[in-house]
Amino acid sequence: MGGFKFRIIIALVIAAFSVISYFSSTSDNPITGEKQHIGMSEEEEIAIGLRSAPEMAKQFGGLSQNAESRAAVEQIGNEVVQQSVAKESKYKFNFHLLADPKTVNAFALPGGQIFITEALLGRLKTKAQLAGVLGHEVGHVLARHSAEQMAKQKLTSGLTTAAVIGVDPTAGGAQMAQMVAGLINMKYGRADELESDKLGLRLMSEAGYDPRALVGVMEILANASGGSRQPEFASTHPSPENRVQKIEQELAALFPNGVPEGLAQ
Repeated sequence: MGGFKFRIIIALVIAAFSVISYFSSTSDNPITGEKQHIGMSEEEEIAIGLRSAPEMAKQFGGLSQNAESRAAVEQIGNEVVQQSVAKESKYKFNFHLLADPKTVNAFALPGGQIFITEALLGRLKTKAQLAGVLGHEVGHVLARHSAEQMAKQKLTSGLTTAAVIGVDPTAGGAQMAQMVAGLINMKYGRADELESDKLGLRLMSEAGYDPRALVGVMEILANASGGSRQPEFASTHPSPENRVQKIEQELAALFPNGVPEGLAQ
C-alpha cells in the first residue's frame, strides 16, 4: 500500500507540473487574435522548419525537376503572402514542389516551409485552386498550429506518464491514458484544419484570387480518397464534404454582399 501511495504522489507532481507548464506559456496571436499556449518563439519555429525541410522533401521523392511547375508554385505562393496580411508576420515563407506523383498532399512545417506534391498539383484545375491550397498551408503557419500541437503533445505526454505511474499497469490504465491523449490531439487537429480553411479563404481573396475555388479543392480531395476515408471521428482531418459546408459559411460571413467580381480564377 505504501508503494501505491508513493506512486500516486509522484503521479500528481508530474501531472501538476505538466499542467502548470502548459497554461503558464501563453502568447497572443496577432493574426487570429487568439491567446495560445505555446512554449517557443517564432524564431525557434523557423529554425525547426528549416532543419526539417530537407528530410521532409526526401520522404516524398525530393524536389520536383519540373522547373515550370516549381516556378508556378513559388509565384502563386509568394503572391498569397505578399498581397495579404501574411506579409506582416515574422515568418519567411518558402514554397516547394515535391516530386511524389502518387501522394495527394500539401503540408506546412513550422516557420513557413510549405510543400505540395506533384500528385496534388496535377489534379488542380486553376491558379485560384493552387492559391487556396497554399493559402490554407500558410494559414497553418500563421495560426502557429505546429507550435500549439507541440505544446499539447508535451502536456498529454506528461499526463500520460503520470497515469502510467499512478495506476496498476495490469488494469490497462496506461493504454487507456494513451487512447485519451490521442483523442484529445485528434480533436484539436480537426479544429486546426477548419481554422486554416478560414484563413486560406481570407489570404487568397486578399491576394486577388476567387476564394470559392477552395470548394473545388475539397471536391478534388474527396475524389482522390476513392471513398476509402476513415470515419471523421477517427481522423485528424474533417471530411472534405463537411469542410465544404464550413467554407460556404465562412464565405457568407466574409462577403455578406457576395464575392466581388473580377477575382482571379
